[in-house]
Amino acid sequence: METTAAKRLARVRERIAAACAACGRDVATVTLVAVSKLHDAAAVAALAGCGQTVFGESYIQEALPKMEAAPAGLAWHFIGHLQRNKARFAVGRFALLHTLDNVELARVLQKRNREAGLTQAVCLQVNVAGEAQKSGVAPEGLGALAEAVAAMPELELRGLMVIPPVFDDPEGARPAFARLRELRDALEPRLGLALPVLSMGMSGDLEAAIGEGATHVRVGTDLFGPRYCAAR
Repeated sequence: METTAAKRLARVRERIAAACAACGRDVATVTLVAVSKLHDAAAVAALAGCGQTVFGESYIQEALPKMEAAPAGLAWHFIGHLQRNKARFAVGRFALLHTLDNVELARVLQKRNREAGLTQAVCLQVNVAGEAQKSGVAPEGLGALAEAVAAMPELELRGLMVIPPVFDDPEGARPAFARLRELRDALEPRLGLALPVLSMGMSGDLEAAIGEGATHVRVGTDLFGPRYCAAR
């Protein structure tokens, strides 16, 4: 009998495949990041047992023990706001950090990774809509931040990330997704650097995000159900 986790994963994968077909994209160009924050290692293991390999966490203090308890061989992404005083705990633990948004944090990550002899792949989070309650560099400050990060050998700039405003109609988020893609397309020639990652789209709006070029969609509720663990 198919488990609840398997059914949820199949439904989300079907949505991704349909969205890709609608815009003529290869489904292999979209990475599903299962957002496991506030869910325990058993929930991660259940989804991993169905074939999901990429997971996203938002809180360092919750993520690290969960990563130790979860099955081996998974790829972990950090998708939450990373405080500078906790940056040292992220070193060497995440395949991709989606939310770098200021040069001070970049310098801390650079220093910590240099000390460890490592390189950290990062995306820059952009606050496209200028929402005061959300993190992210303003579009007008993106170029300078990207140039600074691109000059740090210990950081590998991979692309951009956005959390759009919330709309009742998922299509309402499409302009934010389109804007992120436009910013990326303008940034690549400025840096002389390919930026293949566009991290955008969640449970409610992944179709619109994929239509605008998302390479990484971050899905939590539709994979895990309601959150039930308290962050530590």
